[in-house]
Amino acid sequence: MDSETNIEQGKFQTAGVILASTAHGMHDTYTGFLPALLPLLIQKFSLTNTTAGLLSFFMRLPSLLQPLIGQLADHANLRILVILAPTFTGIAMSMLGIAPTYGLLVFLLVLAGLSSASLHAVGPAIMSRLAGNKLGKGVSFWMVGGELGRSLGPVIVVTVISYLTLERLPWLMLAGVFTSIFLYIKFKSLAIQPTRNGNGANWKIIFHKMRGVMVPLTFVLFTRTLMAATSTVFLPTLLTNEGSSLMMAGASLTILQVAGVMGTLLAGPLSDRYGRRGILVISYIATPVFMFLFLQSKGLWQIPFLVLTGFFGISVTPVIMAMVLENFPDNRSLANGIYMAVAFLLNSLGILLAGKLGDLLGLRYTFLLSIGLIPLGLPFIYFLPKSKRLRN
Repeated sequence: MDSETNIEQGKFQTAGVILASTAHGMHDTYTGFLPALLPLLIQKFSLTNTTAGLLSFFMRLPSLLQPLIGQLADHANLRILVILAPTFTGIAMSMLGIAPTYGLLVFLLVLAGLSSASLHAVGPAIMSRLAGNKLGKGVSFWMVGGELGRSLGPVIVVTVISYLTLERLPWLMLAGVFTSIFLYIKFKSLAIQPTRNGNGANWKIIFHKMRGVMVPLTFVLFTRTLMAATSTVFLPTLLTNEGSSLMMAGASLTILQVAGVMGTLLAGPLSDRYGRRGILVISYIATPVFMFLFLQSKGLWQIPFLVLTGFFGISVTPVIMAMVLENFPDNRSLANGIYMAVAFLLNSLGILLAGKLGDLLGLRYTFLLSIGLIPLGLPFIYFLPKSKRLRN
């Protein structure tokens, strides 16, 4: 019996899932550089919050290609894109600090965005095959890798800048190159085939099937878009504007992401057992409460509320991804690509909106507005499908 048959029968391939998560983690370590670098880039290029937000928008813009990449991955084995992602993203993000012009910043971020789009379209579908019937657990592993990467990224980049100067930042790309070499060696031993079973379904049929999931899910995602943008992109800038040091501002983002790792690790398995929708409801109630308390606190009192915000706010990602993957088992790469494209597009628009509102109202009022939008997503959670286990 080959490994592909074992996967189909529901065996959780621990080594393979961890390997895919490692690729995700190293890649997202590099993408985690940008929020911590924003205060320096704003100063260097005299940027407004809007033009600073555009940098993150340009990095996310290639995510619109994810449905196409996903469709290809349902027909062919594209794990090479997962293997190469740490190298290409590492090169692009490590060069940001020495880029002489805003235009070159944009070029590097678009390059990183293309690499990121490839990884996030193909990687989750590969992981879902390796996770067997423990899809929520597998997605949690995948997301923990990403959250750990985004947690370490800001700390790594501010540490290098503080002790080795901004000009030494390009040396960090070597870690991505070595990771790709390691992944290439290890992935050769895994037999991972495309998820598509030859049913011949075309785009129109698949889109029609996805409508019942993606329409309410888009509204659910939209209501947390502004909060996700403010907390993951502008949090260090907010704290810097309010008197915190660059090191402390970067650490705050790491605290948020580490707390998100803990929430992610628990949310996926719990959603396997108790249902995806219930976990989403808890998150959409708790997140705005703790973010509000964070904004109303000062100094060390902010830390516990930041931890709780990250724990409940970030934990929804594996739950939503597991919901998408389990409802479209024959076209997981395409379905995941469409979901990721929608999510990244909404996030990009949220970042642009957050930057513009930050210029008009100030970042603190923008954060408060983002909190008020989250509960509006609660009614749409009801229209999402129940977990398959709870339907049986």
